[in-house]
Amino acid sequence: MRSVDVGLLAELFDSTHDMAFFVKDAQGRYVAVNDSLVQRHGWREKRDVLGKRSSDICEGELGTIPSQQDQRVLKTGKALLNQLEMQWYRPPVMTWCLTTKLPMRDVKGKIVGLIGFSKDVKAQVEPDEIPAAFASALAEFEQELSPEVTPLWFAERCQLSARRLASLTRKVFDLTPGQFIAKIRIDTATRLLRETDLSVSEVAHRCGYYDHSAFTRAFRKATGTTPRSFRQLAT
Repeated sequence: MRSVDVGLLAELFDSTHDMAFFVKDAQGRYVAVNDSLVQRHGWREKRDVLGKRSSDICEGELGTIPSQQDQRVLKTGKALLNQLEMQWYRPPVMTWCLTTKLPMRDVKGKIVGLIGFSKDVKAQVEPDEIPAAFASALAEFEQELSPEVTPLWFAERCQLSARRLASLTRKVFDLTPGQFIAKIRIDTATRLLRETDLSVSEVAHRCGYYDHSAFTRAFRKATGTTPRSFRQLAT
């Protein structure tokens, strides 16, 4: 990796405020970042972040999980594509992101680092963009959060084909139907964890998870931390 190349890329992405951009070396250390990434983690300058790992700039599991992702990409060469997860947006505020990480190789094919971004998920919805049946199904789901709700359930309730449903959620929310359903469940869970004294098991049940462990796995995959740790961080 030539520093001038990655430096220019970082400058290019400095104007994208809804995206955290980064390049890392083979040890998972930041080689280049944009301004948004720096600010999101509560740092002031790029030089405060360069040379560090995710676990160095973000405390707890919210820093550990990205570093573990990095190691998998660097070790296996398998890209991480559109991973839906929560990240800090200037602590203590959090935001949903779609994270992508790609391995970088030299001319001999050896993995020498990775490049990626985390793009904010923003649902900008106009009334006429969503069919009435979809809005009705969404309201029904948000009211009950039944564990039976799947992309197939949504398609049937909306009287849409699976392909048309996927096109709709991608266009309006920039998410697959499965990601969209998971986001609603986890959004509700984070609110309940912040605003109520319900036990983690009770939160899991209210959000449509069959058991505590399934909820914890889904929550950690999305947020990078456990429900209990999130409650401590958010208070």
